[in-house]
Amino acid sequence: MQNPYWPYPVRIDNVITETEDKNLKTFKFIFLNPEDEEKFAYKAGQFAELSITGKGEIPIGIASSPTEKGFVMFTVNKVGLVSSFLHAMRPGDIMGIRGPLGNWYPWEKMEGKNVIIIGGGFAFTTLRSSIIYMLANRSKFKDIHVIYGARSPGMLLYRDELAEWEKRDDINMHITVDATDDPDWKYNVGFVPTITEQKAPPSDGETYAIICGPPIMIKFTQPVLDKLGYDNDHIIMSLENRMKCGIGICGRCNIGKEFVCKDGPVFTLGELNTTPKEY
Repeated sequence: MQNPYWPYPVRIDNVITETEDKNLKTFKFIFLNPEDEEKFAYKAGQFAELSITGKGEIPIGIASSPTEKGFVMFTVNKVGLVSSFLHAMRPGDIMGIRGPLGNWYPWEKMEGKNVIIIGGGFAFTTLRSSIIYMLANRSKFKDIHVIYGARSPGMLLYRDELAEWEKRDDINMHITVDATDDPDWKYNVGFVPTITEQKAPPSDGETYAIICGPPIMIKFTQPVLDKLGYDNDHIIMSLENRMKCGIGICGRCNIGKEFVCKDGPVFTLGELNTTPKEY
Protein backbone atom coordinates (compact mmCIF):
# COMPACT_ATOMS: atom_id res chain seq x y z
CA MET A 1 0.00 0.00 0.00
CA GLN A 2 1.33 3.43 -0.95
CA ASN A 3 2.36 5.60 2.01
CA PRO A 4 -0.21 8.46 1.95
CA TYR A 5 2.51 10.95 2.87
CA TRP A 6 4.81 9.91 0.02
CA PRO A 7 4.36 11.55 -3.41
CA TYR A 8 4.83 9.78 -6.72
CA PRO A 9 7.66 11.32 -8.79
CA VAL A 10 6.42 12.88 -12.04
CA ARG A 11 7.84 14.87 -14.93
CA ILE A 12 6.13 17.91 -16.44
CA ASP A 13 5.34 16.93 -20.01
CA ASN A 14 3.46 20.01 -21.20
CA VAL A 15 2.26 23.39 -19.92
CA ILE A 16 -0.66 25.34 -21.41
CA THR A 17 -1.52 28.91 -20.44
CA GLU A 18 -5.32 28.86 -20.24
CA THR A 19 -6.42 32.44 -19.54
CA GLU A 20 -5.59 35.92 -20.81
CA ASP A 21 -4.28 37.03 -17.41
CA LYS A 22 -1.82 34.07 -17.50
CA ASN A 23 -2.74 33.13 -13.92
CA LEU A 24 -4.23 29.77 -14.87
CA LYS A 25 -2.03 27.09 -16.42
CA THR A 26 -2.71 23.45 -17.19
CA PHE A 27 0.09 20.99 -16.42
CA LYS A 28 0.30 17.54 -17.96
CA PHE A 29 2.41 15.13 -15.90
CA ILE A 30 4.01 11.80 -16.79
CA PHE A 31 4.83 9.31 -14.02
CA LEU A 32 8.56 8.55 -13.89
CA ASN A 33 7.77 4.96 -12.94
CA PRO A 34 5.10 3.40 -15.21
CA GLU A 35 3.80 1.21 -12.38
CA ASP A 36 2.99 4.35 -10.38
CA GLU A 37 0.37 5.32 -12.95
CA GLU A 38 -1.49 2.07 -12.20
CA LYS A 39 -1.24 2.74 -8.45
CA PHE A 40 -2.60 6.26 -8.96
CA ALA A 41 -6.04 4.89 -9.81
CA TYR A 42 -8.53 7.74 -9.49
CA LYS A 43 -12.13 8.59 -10.33
CA ALA A 44 -13.60 11.79 -11.73
CA GLY A 45 -14.12 14.22 -8.86
CA GLN A 46 -11.04 13.34 -6.81
CA PHE A 47 -8.06 15.58 -6.15
CA ALA A 48 -4.36 15.27 -5.31
CA GLU A 49 -1.56 17.21 -3.65
CA LEU A 50 1.03 18.72 -5.98
CA SER A 51 4.32 18.55 -4.12
CA ILE A 52 7.48 20.58 -4.74
CA THR A 53 10.53 19.76 -2.63
CA GLY A 54 11.50 22.63 -0.36
CA LYS A 55 8.38 24.63 -1.18
CA GLY A 56 5.41 22.59 0.04
CA GLU A 57 2.28 21.16 -1.53
CA ILE A 58 -1.14 22.32 -2.68
CA PRO A 59 -4.44 20.43 -3.10
CA ILE A 60 -5.75 20.59 -6.68
CA GLY A 61 -8.68 18.83 -8.35
CA ILE A 62 -7.68 16.32 -11.04
CA ALA A 63 -8.60 17.75 -14.45
CA SER A 64 -7.86 14.67 -16.52
CA SER A 65 -10.26 11.75 -16.75
CA PRO A 66 -9.44 8.18 -15.67
CA THR A 67 -10.32 7.27 -19.27
CA GLU A 68 -7.33 9.31 -20.48
CA LYS A 69 -4.23 7.15 -20.21
CA GLY A 70 -0.53 7.90 -20.06
CA PHE A 71 -0.73 11.16 -18.13
CA VAL A 72 -2.50 13.05 -15.36
CA MET A 73 -3.50 16.70 -15.68
CA PHE A 74 -4.12 19.63 -13.32
CA THR A 75 -5.09 23.26 -13.89
CA VAL A 76 -3.44 25.54 -11.33
CA ASN A 77 -4.31 29.09 -10.30
CA LYS A 78 -1.29 31.25 -9.41
CA VAL A 79 -2.19 32.43 -5.90
CA GLY A 80 0.60 31.52 -3.47
CA LEU A 81 4.16 30.28 -2.94
CA VAL A 82 3.80 26.74 -4.29
CA SER A 83 1.55 27.64 -7.23
CA SER A 84 3.80 30.58 -8.19
CA PHE A 85 6.86 28.32 -8.13
CA LEU A 86 5.01 25.72 -10.19
CA HIS A 87 4.02 28.36 -12.75
CA ALA A 88 7.72 29.10 -13.24
CA MET A 89 8.56 25.44 -13.92
CA ARG A 90 8.99 24.06 -17.43
CA PRO A 91 8.50 20.78 -19.32
CA GLY A 92 11.11 18.29 -18.17
CA ASP A 93 11.14 19.48 -14.56
CA ILE A 94 10.56 16.85 -11.85
CA MET A 95 8.19 17.14 -8.88
CA GLY A 96 5.70 14.96 -6.97
CA ILE A 97 2.00 14.08 -6.83
CA ARG A 98 0.40 12.66 -3.67
CA GLY A 99 -2.91 10.91 -3.97
CA PRO A 100 -5.48 10.32 -5.28
CA LEU A 101 -7.39 11.79 -2.36
CA GLY A 102 -10.96 12.36 -1.29
CA ASN A 103 -14.15 10.82 -2.64
CA TRP A 104 -15.68 11.28 -6.07
CA TYR A 105 -18.95 12.00 -7.84
CA PRO A 106 -21.45 9.10 -7.40
CA TRP A 107 -21.14 7.69 -10.92
CA GLU A 108 -22.89 4.40 -10.23
CA LYS A 109 -25.96 6.22 -8.89
CA MET A 110 -26.00 8.52 -11.92
CA GLU A 111 -25.87 5.75 -14.51
CA GLY A 112 -29.08 5.70 -16.53
CA LYS A 113 -29.94 9.23 -15.36
CA ASN A 114 -29.78 12.75 -16.79
CA VAL A 115 -26.82 14.80 -15.56
CA ILE A 116 -26.41 18.56 -15.49
CA ILE A 117 -22.94 20.00 -14.86
CA ILE A 118 -22.84 23.55 -13.43
CA GLY A 119 -19.45 25.23 -13.08
CA GLY A 120 -17.87 28.62 -12.73
CA GLY A 121 -14.36 30.03 -13.00
CA PHE A 122 -11.31 27.84 -12.47
CA ALA A 123 -13.36 25.33 -10.43
CA PHE A 124 -14.21 23.70 -13.77
CA THR A 125 -11.26 21.30 -13.45
CA THR A 126 -12.97 18.24 -11.93
CA LEU A 127 -15.97 19.03 -14.14
CA ARG A 128 -13.76 18.68 -17.22
CA SER A 129 -12.70 15.29 -15.85
CA SER A 130 -16.38 14.39 -15.42
CA ILE A 131 -17.39 15.48 -18.92
CA ILE A 132 -14.57 13.50 -20.53
CA TYR A 133 -15.52 10.49 -18.41
CA MET A 134 -19.20 10.67 -19.34
CA LEU A 135 -18.50 11.12 -23.04
CA ALA A 136 -16.16 8.12 -22.96
CA ASN A 137 -19.03 6.14 -21.37
CA ARG A 138 -21.82 7.91 -23.23
CA SER A 139 -24.21 4.95 -23.33
CA LYS A 140 -24.37 4.87 -19.51
CA PHE A 141 -26.01 8.28 -19.20
CA LYS A 142 -29.10 9.95 -20.61
CA ASP A 143 -29.15 13.69 -21.40
CA ILE A 144 -26.06 15.69 -20.45
CA HIS A 145 -26.24 19.46 -19.96
CA VAL A 146 -23.23 21.65 -19.17
CA ILE A 147 -23.55 25.22 -17.89
CA TYR A 148 -20.16 26.87 -17.55
CA GLY A 149 -19.35 30.51 -16.95
CA ALA A 150 -16.43 32.85 -16.44
CA ARG A 151 -15.99 36.60 -15.99
CA SER A 152 -15.06 37.15 -19.64
CA PRO A 153 -14.27 35.10 -22.77
CA GLY A 154 -10.54 35.29 -22.06
CA MET A 155 -11.05 33.65 -18.66
CA LEU A 156 -12.72 30.47 -19.94
CA LEU A 157 -10.76 27.24 -19.51
CA TYR A 158 -10.26 24.53 -22.14
CA ARG A 159 -11.63 26.68 -24.97
CA ASP A 160 -10.68 24.24 -27.74
CA GLU A 161 -12.50 21.43 -25.96
CA LEU A 162 -15.52 23.63 -25.26
CA ALA A 163 -15.77 24.28 -29.01
CA GLU A 164 -15.45 20.55 -29.77
CA TRP A 165 -18.13 19.61 -27.26
CA GLU A 166 -20.49 22.22 -28.64
CA LYS A 167 -20.32 20.57 -32.07
CA ARG A 168 -21.52 17.25 -30.66
CA ASP A 169 -25.18 16.28 -30.67
CA ASP A 170 -24.97 14.12 -27.53
CA ILE A 171 -24.16 16.92 -25.07
CA ASN A 172 -25.89 20.28 -24.51
CA MET A 173 -23.40 23.10 -23.93
CA HIS A 174 -24.46 26.42 -22.37
CA ILE A 175 -21.38 28.66 -22.16
CA THR A 176 -21.71 32.10 -20.58
CA VAL A 177 -19.68 35.10 -19.42
CA ASP A 178 -20.58 37.79 -16.90
CA ALA A 179 -20.01 40.51 -19.50
CA THR A 180 -18.20 41.13 -22.80
CA ASP A 181 -17.77 43.80 -25.44
CA ASP A 182 -16.61 41.24 -28.01
CA PRO A 183 -18.86 41.72 -31.07
CA ASP A 184 -18.12 38.14 -32.19
CA TRP A 185 -19.26 36.54 -28.93
CA LYS A 186 -21.99 34.08 -29.89
CA TYR A 187 -22.83 32.47 -26.55
CA ASN A 188 -24.70 33.53 -23.44
CA VAL A 189 -24.09 36.66 -21.37
CA GLY A 190 -25.15 36.46 -17.74
CA PHE A 191 -24.23 34.98 -14.39
CA VAL A 192 -24.28 31.20 -14.00
CA PRO A 193 -27.39 31.11 -11.74
CA THR A 194 -29.35 33.15 -14.30
CA ILE A 195 -28.32 30.91 -17.19
CA THR A 196 -29.09 27.85 -15.08
CA GLU A 197 -32.64 29.09 -14.57
CA GLN A 198 -32.98 29.68 -18.32
CA LYS A 199 -31.31 26.53 -19.66
CA ALA A 200 -31.42 23.77 -17.04
CA PRO A 201 -34.20 21.22 -17.49
CA PRO A 202 -36.70 20.99 -14.63
CA SER A 203 -36.17 17.97 -12.42
CA ASP A 204 -38.01 14.82 -13.36
CA GLY A 205 -36.76 13.00 -10.28
CA GLU A 206 -34.15 11.24 -12.41
CA THR A 207 -31.75 14.13 -12.99
CA TYR A 208 -28.59 14.82 -10.98
CA ALA A 209 -26.96 18.25 -10.79
CA ILE A 210 -23.21 18.53 -10.11
CA ILE A 211 -22.08 21.98 -8.96
CA CYS A 212 -18.52 23.23 -8.54
CA GLY A 213 -17.58 26.88 -8.40
CA PRO A 214 -16.99 29.92 -6.20
CA PRO A 215 -19.06 30.02 -2.99
CA ILE A 216 -21.06 33.02 -4.24
CA MET A 217 -22.04 31.11 -7.40
CA ILE A 218 -23.11 28.10 -5.36
CA LYS A 219 -25.09 30.29 -2.96
CA PHE A 220 -27.23 31.77 -5.75
CA THR A 221 -27.51 28.57 -7.81
CA GLN A 222 -29.05 26.54 -4.97
CA PRO A 223 -32.37 28.48 -4.97
CA VAL A 224 -32.58 28.10 -8.76
CA LEU A 225 -32.33 24.31 -8.48
CA ASP A 226 -34.91 24.37 -5.68
CA LYS A 227 -37.22 26.30 -8.00
CA LEU A 228 -36.63 23.73 -10.74
CA GLY A 229 -37.65 20.97 -8.36
CA TYR A 230 -34.31 19.28 -7.69
CA ASP A 231 -34.24 17.09 -4.61
CA ASN A 232 -31.40 17.84 -2.16
CA ASP A 233 -30.06 14.30 -2.59
CA HIS A 234 -29.78 14.88 -6.35
CA ILE A 235 -27.68 18.03 -5.99
CA ILE A 236 -23.98 17.11 -5.75
CA MET A 237 -21.37 19.64 -4.62
CA SER A 238 -17.60 19.60 -4.45
CA LEU A 239 -15.97 21.58 -1.63
CA GLU A 240 -12.43 21.14 -2.95
CA ASN A 241 -11.66 24.77 -2.03
CA ARG A 242 -11.63 23.60 1.61
CA MET A 243 -9.13 20.78 1.06
CA LYS A 244 -5.94 20.98 3.10
CA CYS A 245 -3.67 18.01 3.92
CA GLY A 246 -5.87 15.52 2.08
CA ILE A 247 -6.02 12.83 4.77
CA GLY A 248 -7.73 14.58 7.69
CA ILE A 249 -4.65 14.92 9.89
CA CYS A 250 -4.19 18.70 10.10
CA GLY A 251 -7.84 19.30 11.08
CA ARG A 252 -8.22 22.54 9.11
CA CYS A 253 -10.84 21.38 6.60
CA ASN A 254 -13.74 20.58 8.90
CA ILE A 255 -17.31 21.80 8.56
CA GLY A 256 -18.94 20.87 11.84
CA LYS A 257 -18.16 17.18 12.40
CA GLU A 258 -17.33 16.56 8.73
CA PHE A 259 -13.69 16.56 7.60
CA VAL A 260 -13.78 17.57 3.96
CA CYS A 261 -10.47 15.81 3.26
CA LYS A 262 -11.74 12.47 4.65
CA ASP A 263 -15.50 12.64 4.13
CA GLY A 264 -15.50 14.73 0.93
CA PRO A 265 -14.86 16.85 -0.99
CA VAL A 266 -18.05 15.59 -2.69
CA PHE A 267 -21.29 15.88 -0.70
CA THR A 268 -24.97 16.00 -1.55
CA LEU A 269 -26.84 19.13 -0.56
CA GLY A 270 -28.86 16.92 1.77
CA GLU A 271 -25.67 15.97 3.61
CA LEU A 272 -24.49 19.58 3.77
CA ASN A 273 -27.82 20.70 5.20
CA THR A 274 -26.93 18.80 8.39
CA THR A 275 -23.71 20.86 8.82
CA PRO A 276 -23.06 24.50 9.75
CA LYS A 277 -23.45 26.87 6.76
CA GLU A 278 -19.71 27.40 6.42
CA TYR A 279 -19.21 26.24 2.84
